[in-house]
This record gives sequence, structure tokens and C-alpha cells, in this order.
Amino acid sequence: MSLLHFNIGSNQDRRKNIRLALDSLESSFTEITMSSLFESPSEGFVGSKFYNIGVNVETDKNINDVVNILHDIENTLGRDRNLPKFSSRIIDLDLVLYDDVIDDKLNIPRRDILKYAFVLAPLAELNPNGIHPQERISYLDLWKEFQSSKEFDLNQYNIDKLFD
Repeated sequence: MSLLHFNIGSNQDRRKNIRLALDSLESSFTEITMSSLFESPSEGFVGSKFYNIGVNVETDKNINDVVNILHDIENTLGRDRNLPKFSSRIIDLDLVLYDDVIDDKLNIPRRDILKYAFVLAPLAELNPNGIHPQERISYLDLWKEFQSSKEFDLNQYNIDKLFD
């Protein structure tokens, strides 16, 4: 079994769409663990704030099957792939980690880990002792370094806020 980490984000009907994405993930993956709920401003465009969560799952599916499942879920929930990269999202499901696989073509580990608090914070929460396969530093240490060296706006809530 492989350990995977996803980032789920939405800034349109955020709670509903993230809950729907989680329901869809539960039909394809086992051993699902969720991070806290994180709220952050949109990046690269003017738009509503995003909710993001990190999710760990275990699977025996190969990496291409996983990417296809994530795209299918996004499509089912109404993701418009013709919109600009930086724009509002009904739902965004990103494969952040697939064990210790390094695949530049698939952007694994996701480069956003080192760029955005809303990706690194939930990853560090769920996998504090995990080691970034390229940086060779724990996610907790990467998060501490990020917090001390970058400006960011990130609010953390109990995951139950998603289900209120």
C-alpha cells in the first residue's frame, strides 16, 4: 500500500464542494485522514477566500490511476478546465505526494509544498515526521522555516467547521 497526500480546495460554495469531494474520495480510497480546515486568500487573482484541507489515504492504485480518479471527481463536481490557472474554483484536488515518488512530469512531490502555506500547513499537520523526497527535510521543519521566513495569511479551524 502506498501513502498519498491530497490537497482539496474550493472558493465557491466551499463547505458543500469539499464535503462532496471527500464523499467521492471515500468511494475510491481507504484509511482517509483529514487535516484541520485552512482558510486563505486567493493566490494570483482577486477572488473569494479558499478553504483547503489535506487528506492522507492509502491505496494500491498506481499514480496514473490516482490522477485520473482526482480528475474524474473534479469533472463530476463541475470543475471548468477552460478557466485560467489562477481563478476561482468549484473544486481543486491535487495529488501532493505519492510515497517518496519524484516525477517532474506529474509534479510529484507538488512544487506548491514549498510555495504556499495552504499546501504545506496541512501536510505538516498530518505528516510532521515525513521527509520531503527532494529537500530531505521533515514537513514539520519545512513548515517552521516557512512560518519564520514568509508572509502569509492563513486561518486554521477545527475540521468540524466543515460539517456544521
